[in-house]
Amino acid sequence: MAGLPLLAPHAAPQPMLHVWRGSALGANAELQLHHPDPAEARRLIRDSLDEVARLERQLSLYQPDSALLRLNRDGALAAPPFDLLRLLAEAARFHALTDGAFDVTVQPLWDLYAGHFARAGADPAGPPAEAVAAALDRVGQHRIHLDADQITLRPGTAITLNGIAQGYVTDRVVERLRANGITQALVDMGEARALGGHPMGDAWQVGLEDPAAPGQIAETIPLRNRAVATSGGYGTRFDAAGRFNHIFDPADGRSSWRYAAISVIAPDATTADALSTAFSLLPPERVAELARQAGVTVHVARTDGTRVILA
Repeated sequence: MAGLPLLAPHAAPQPMLHVWRGSALGANAELQLHHPDPAEARRLIRDSLDEVARLERQLSLYQPDSALLRLNRDGALAAPPFDLLRLLAEAARFHALTDGAFDVTVQPLWDLYAGHFARAGADPAGPPAEAVAAALDRVGQHRIHLDADQITLRPGTAITLNGIAQGYVTDRVVERLRANGITQALVDMGEARALGGHPMGDAWQVGLEDPAAPGQIAETIPLRNRAVATSGGYGTRFDAAGRFNHIFDPADGRSSWRYAAISVIAPDATTADALSTAFSLLPPERVAELARQAGVTVHVARTDGTRVILA
């Protein structure tokens, strides 16, 4: 799951810039598009939200009876919907690219830590080692079998798409807007992607959140025909002391505090989302190597408060 990009406003509102704000996949969401016809702009916004709703019925962990929830519940899903199948195939590709750091099967670890700290008098040191080991036995990309006719999980395995789905939904909305002739828009369904530039002629401005002061902007970046996603353990902490977060390492089952936050600027939001999640677990030299290989730029917020750019 990512830290939400903060959309930095321009100096003055534009009469042909139409804005919607709401929520998608459990996160704050925003859509800004430039169009001379207000009625057509409203239609395009409704069309975009219909697409988001359609995808939520497939990919959400929060919507009752979504395709993903049924897959996790039953261990198999016959005739899987196209977007779920496509996104799981993308997840497998990012798993291979990142040496296994990106892994959508870490949901058993989420369940373990959330359940542990929800109990009164929970051990502040976290779940016992044997419980972590048992959860890890149910984690691994190899435990998913993908087929056009059926998706199958090995017993005990469950999937979370929180590290990639918001980016994927953002990309699908951008595709629909582009197909309808929109050339200037900023779509943020949990991760942000710019279509063209801002109507005022410059790039869209997106603020990267300060992990030490959530809700505040630490750095503003220009975005034009690119996407940005941020991951950081500060976004979801399981315990009051803040020692345990949702960035799980599939290698050892522990939370990662290697960085305060990682932001990835990429050609599309799916890539930015997945890589920001995976890079949160990898050492800087490997992050830099993979960033060059993937053609992305990485903004690193270190735990000591300093920031660095890797490209």
